[in-house]
Amino acid sequence: MNRAILLISCQDRKGITAAVTGFIAVNKGNIIHADQHIDEESNTFFMRVEWSLDGFVIGKDKIAAAIEDLAQEFQMAWDLSVSDAPMRVAIFVGKRLHCLYDLLYRYKAGQLACVIPLIISNHPDAAPLAADFKIKFREFAMLRENKPDMEQLQVSILSEEKINCLVLARYQQVLSPTFVNLYKNRIINIHHSFLPAFAGKNPYRQAYQKGVKLIGATSHYVTETLDEGPIIEQDTVRISHRDSINDLMRKGEDLEKGVLSRALRWHLEKKILCYANKTVVFD
Repeated sequence: MNRAILLISCQDRKGITAAVTGFIAVNKGNIIHADQHIDEESNTFFMRVEWSLDGFVIGKDKIAAAIEDLAQEFQMAWDLSVSDAPMRVAIFVGKRLHCLYDLLYRYKAGQLACVIPLIISNHPDAAPLAADFKIKFREFAMLRENKPDMEQLQVSILSEEKINCLVLARYQQVLSPTFVNLYKNRIINIHHSFLPAFAGKNPYRQAYQKGVKLIGATSHYVTETLDEGPIIEQDTVRISHRDSINDLMRKGEDLEKGVLSRALRWHLEKKILCYANKTVVFD
């Protein structure tokens, strides 16, 4: 699609919206979507604007340079997307495959505007599914003593495949800080609890032992601190004293699939802005 998407954040002041929309209008751009938000506590302005490049007088390769003067005037942090090429996504998965099945179904149905050329796992279980969808599958036996070497191999493969985004679809491995920093705000994880409750291992068992009446799922960007990255999406479902741990897992897995797919879709559509370990998710 011949469109550009601009994400901006800066200290709020008069004239920002007019300046951004005026820049687009004066260069013959037609705005398709525009949304904004102000965090009143920090006085921070956020905006997402998407416009058609049909008839836009500035070439795609020169739009970023043209925006720079505007960005400097308002001291903006900004991200511009003008590429027609879809993002290339790699999925990391462990033994539990429900999220992988769901993502691949949505991918095949055209619900995710991306290319998925690669699935990586530390177990062989996902290999037949990858073959069914004609996607490359790589297995890495991750041990404590070989983990740095295995991660270097993974990074090399991700680079060869020109991967833009990683999805951890119940990949039960902790990524090293070095790995995470290579893909800052581009690694999306699904955690099977309503964070910050029940972080870490076995959240369904933790919830069962606490006798909670709600369980949830959380999708977030991965940071160096486990399960504490900026939250993208969450959902919950009611449970009762009659539910076993298996019941909690069954209900929770349904939540995980929806929460993860929505987070990935919003990332692909450039609808997420990160700040202060939080996110703004535009409609």
